[in-house]
This record gives sequence, C-alpha cells and structure tokens, in this order.
Amino acid sequence: MTRRKKEPLRPLSTKEREVLERISHAQSDPASHVARAKLLLLVADGANYTEAAHVIGRLSGDAVSKLVARFNKEGLAAVEPRHGGGPPIAYGRKERQRILAEFERQPDREQDGTATWSLNLLQRVLHAAPDGLPRVSTYIIGQALHEAGWTWQKDRTWCKTGTVVRKRKSGTVEVTDPDAEGKKT
Repeated sequence: MTRRKKEPLRPLSTKEREVLERISHAQSDPASHVARAKLLLLVADGANYTEAAHVIGRLSGDAVSKLVARFNKEGLAAVEPRHGGGPPIAYGRKERQRILAEFERQPDREQDGTATWSLNLLQRVLHAAPDGLPRVSTYIIGQALHEAGWTWQKDRTWCKTGTVVRKRKSGTVEVTDPDAEGKKT
C-alpha cells in the first residue's frame, strides 16, 4: 500500500502538455530538460513517482516528488534546472547586459589605444567606468560574450556565431545560420 501524496500533480493545461511533449521528444534540448518533461508527463498520465523514476532510469521517486511540487508552484519553469550550488551568482542579467553594451561600443583608438576589444582591455574599461563593474574578471566577461554568441577567432577578432559574410556577384552579404542556437548545445 502506497502513501498518499502530499502534493499531487495539478491538472495540466493543453498548452503545458503540448510544450512538455515537444520538449520530451526534442533532440536538441538539454537531456535534463527532456528527462524532467518525460517525468511530468508520466505522472500526469497516472504513473506513481517511483514508476516514473524507473522508466527514466532513476532509482528513487523522491526527486520526482520535488519536481512535481516545483511544477505546481512555478509551472513550465520547473523544467529548467536552477543554480546548482556554489557561490551565488554575482553577475546577473543586468551586469551581463552592461558588459555587452560596452563590448558593442566601437573602441576609440585615441582613448582606448586599440581598434578591437581584448578581454583585458574590456576589463580595464569596465573597472574605470563610473557605472562599470569594479570587480569583474576576464573570465566573466568571456562567459558573457560567449553566451551572447561571440567567439574569439585566430585572427584576433571577435565574430558573431552563426553569422558569416559571403561574397556574391552583387557584393558582400551577411548570412545567418538558422540552426546556430541548436548547434551550440
């Protein structure tokens, strides 16, 4: 005889079910998202927590119970994992946008001493700016740029991932790969 569930899964809306089914069949989504979507769909279809865990390859239904409780509170946001421990995130969305805003500004040859940004120069400019980030590291700057789709090339320039300039008879054309986001993961 099983225990009564403290917090059973609430009924899924049609939109939530569609999104969970899309995620559970996705090839390009992270495996953690796919597993969580499958677990929620199994529980919604009547499987108990232990059975759902065993279908996915997990040993215990405790994590399924916690996922269901989180889904009841947060909805579809429960499919994405939260911060997994370690020190708290010091540079959130606002700070990363500030880094990108400074990066997108064309460096002044006279003031900055260069025509292209390096991580060290960008760090110095952000430290010195009145609204800057006085303790930001080059690692965090690099992370923010990579998350925004920029990569450092061998010719010492930054290039937007998934975008390339092609020569055509009519002139140069900027071509964007529509699958660039899916290829990153």
